[in-house]
Amino acid sequence: MTIDNRIEVVLIDDDPHLRQALSQTLDLAGLKILPLAEAKGVAGQLPRDWPGVVVSDIRMPGMDGLELLGELHAQDPELPVLLITGHGDVPLAVQAMRAGAYDFLEKPFASDHLLDSVRRALALRRLVLDNRSLRLALSDRHELSARLVGQSPPMLRLREQIGALAATRADVLILGETGAGKEVVARALHDLSGRRNGPFVAINAGALAESVVESELFGHEPGAFTGAQKRRIGKFEFANGGTLFLDEIESMSLDVQVKLLRLLQERMVERLGGNQQIPLDIRVIAATKEDLRQAADQGRFRADLYYRLNVAPLRIPPLRERGEDALMLFQHFANEASARHGLPSHELQPAHRALLLRHSWPGNVRELQNAAERFALGLELALDNSAPDGNPGAPVELVSGGLSEQVENFEKTLIAAELTRPHSSVRSLAEALGIPRKTLHDKLRKHGLTFGDSSQGSADESD
Repeated sequence: MTIDNRIEVVLIDDDPHLRQALSQTLDLAGLKILPLAEAKGVAGQLPRDWPGVVVSDIRMPGMDGLELLGELHAQDPELPVLLITGHGDVPLAVQAMRAGAYDFLEKPFASDHLLDSVRRALALRRLVLDNRSLRLALSDRHELSARLVGQSPPMLRLREQIGALAATRADVLILGETGAGKEVVARALHDLSGRRNGPFVAINAGALAESVVESELFGHEPGAFTGAQKRRIGKFEFANGGTLFLDEIESMSLDVQVKLLRLLQERMVERLGGNQQIPLDIRVIAATKEDLRQAADQGRFRADLYYRLNVAPLRIPPLRERGEDALMLFQHFANEASARHGLPSHELQPAHRALLLRHSWPGNVRELQNAAERFALGLELALDNSAPDGNPGAPVELVSGGLSEQVENFEKTLIAAELTRPHSSVRSLAEALGIPRKTLHDKLRKHGLTFGDSSQGSADESD
C-alpha cells in the first residue's frame, strides 16, 4: 500500500490516548492526517516526492523513532521528521537532531507548539519539492536538447510537446518518415516520465513474421500451439511498469489490431492458450510512417484503433523541413564519429554547408548520420539527392579536403544540379547559372559534364 499524496501528516505513536489527542489537534487545524500505532513499514509506503511530514514518538516497541528517521532519510534525506519523547531526555534530543530530525518536541508540549512546527515543516517541504521539480524540468529540457538536436521552429515545438506529454499517462502515436528518429522520441518520452525506472521495450512489428507476432506481443502458455513447450512472457507483460514502443504499427494484421485495441482499453493481457487476465500498468507508444487515417479508409487499419491511438499524436518533422538543423546535426555526428575513431575533427566549410542545405535528405537523420561518419573518416561522400517522391536528382559530393578542392566540388555540384532541370539550350543553362556560355563550356569540360544529347548541342552551337 502507498500513502496517498493528499495526506499531509503521518502521526505515529503507540499510546492510543496521546495519538487520539494529537490527531484531533491536527484535524481541527484543517490538516489531513494518517494516525498509526507503529513505525514498521511506514518508509516503504511513502512515495519519493510525498508532500507531507512525519511526526513520530521515539520510544516505541519494535521500531523506534530514530530507526524510522534513518529509514525515511535513506530514501529522501529532505523529508521533515518531527520526533516526540518524554521529559528530560536531552542526550536523545541531541542524537535526533544530529541524525537529521527537523524538530524535537518534549512531552508535555502545547498544541500551538506542535501546529507551528508542523506548518513550518510543511512550508519547507513544499519549497523543497518546488525546487526539485524546477531542477528536474531544467534537466529534462537540457536532456531533450541533447537528444533532439536543433533550433528550428518544428524542433522547438516537438521538444515542447514531448515535455508536456512525458509526465502524463497518455498513450502516444508518433508520426514520422523512415529515419526521422521515432525511437529516439519514444525513448525520450519514457526517460522523462515517472516510468523512467521501469523497462523500455521496443519492438518493430514490421520485422516480425505473422506466425509469431501474437506470441511475441501477448506471450503463450505451454501447448498453446505446436512447438510451445513452455510458458513465454510477451512483450506487453514484460514491459509492465514501464513503456512499450511499437514501431511500424501499420504492418499489424487486422486480427492483432483487435487484440491490441482490447488491451489498450482494458489494460489486461491474456497469453495465447491461457484463461487468466493479467493486469498491466504500461504506457504504449506506437509509431508509423503511414497515414493511418487513409489506411483506415482503405480497410487496412482499424478505424477504432486509429482513433484510440490518435489522442496524443506527435509528428516528427522530416529533415528537409528543419533548415539549418541539418548543419548542427551533421557537425554533432561528425564530432562524435571523430572521437570514436580517435581522429581529429573537421569543421564544416562554406561549401559543405551549402551542399548540406541543398540536399533533400530522403533518409532523414539516419542518412545524415551515415554521411557524417564518412566525412569524419575523411572519405568523399556522394549523397543520393533523391526527392521525397523518389525522383533522382543530382548527386551531392562532400569532401573534407582543402579550400580549392571544396570550391571545385561545390561548383561541379551546382552545375550538375542545374543540368537536371529542363533547359532548351546551353544559353538558357548559362543564364540560369549566371555565367557566359564560353565559361559554361569550359566548366562542363573541366568537370566531365555534358548538356543534353548531341543534337541539342549541335543546335545550340549554331544558336
